[in-house]
Amino acid sequence: MLFRIIHHLRLKRYRKRGLQIADDCRLMGMPFFGSEPYLISIGKHVTISGKVVFITHDGATFVFRHLPGYKRVMKYDRITIHDNCFIGFGAIILPGVSIGPNAIVAAGSVVVRDVPPNTIVAGNPARVLKSIEEYAEQSLARTPEYDQSRYEDNKQLELLRIYPYPW
Repeated sequence: MLFRIIHHLRLKRYRKRGLQIADDCRLMGMPFFGSEPYLISIGKHVTISGKVVFITHDGATFVFRHLPGYKRVMKYDRITIHDNCFIGFGAIILPGVSIGPNAIVAAGSVVVRDVPPNTIVAGNPARVLKSIEEYAEQSLARTPEYDQSRYEDNKQLELLRIYPYPW
């Protein structure tokens, strides 16, 4: 319960700092929104897994900013995640990236360029692996036969084990 309150307060603070995030998003742990959350927009029905990092600036310019002619160089850019996306555990999203609608970013991916709609990307740097349609068909083909009611019962028992108190 305390975790949920802290999570809610952190998200509220990010929103005050300009983060744009739809109300129906699922955050599986609090992502790192960086020092410029006002440069991040997250659409409807988006799931963001744990330990996801949004980087909206390029701090590496520090290496040459002391040189004449480069003192004022700064690189900041917006990150946009469109509706109905899934961002996997530990993904890193770099400045200037737009993730198209219905896209999946695999766990551990480093997204350095735009992700086309209806695709799955993975790797470092992330690249397109397949379409959502291909992934859906493969997932359906690999789903084992199971008893739905027993699955739901086991799921409820597991939740009671994790959260034993009703409040």
